[in-house]
Amino acid sequence: MVLVDEYNADDERSMQANNSSSFNFRFIHGTSKLSTHSMGYAIDINPKYNPYVKESNGKIIYSPENAKEYIDRSANFPYKIDHNDLCFKEFKKRGFTWGGDWSHLKDYQHFEKTK
Repeated sequence: MVLVDEYNADDERSMQANNSSSFNFRFIHGTSKLSTHSMGYAIDINPKYNPYVKESNGKIIYSPENAKEYIDRSANFPYKIDHNDLCFKEFKKRGFTWGGDWSHLKDYQHFEKTK
């Protein structure tokens, strides 16, 4: 884990390098609304192995770009966050929500604590 500054605050580059990150001043993709990462309320853990996944018009959209092989969450692979994972359990114990539980999209890397 290194500061996102090492990637010139480029979230995609940071995720492709599997860099866990938080405190990155940025907008939610496609909006002018600040991300919860901007204020330190969210952290992304092992983003390459735990990608953002959304279906749109029958097409699967995912990020980072090099995470295609980790979209299938029924597969077993190292660093995968799921309900049985210690990372999930520890964040949940501390009051965080997990993007893998969202219904409209899945953000398996994302843990967020409400204000």
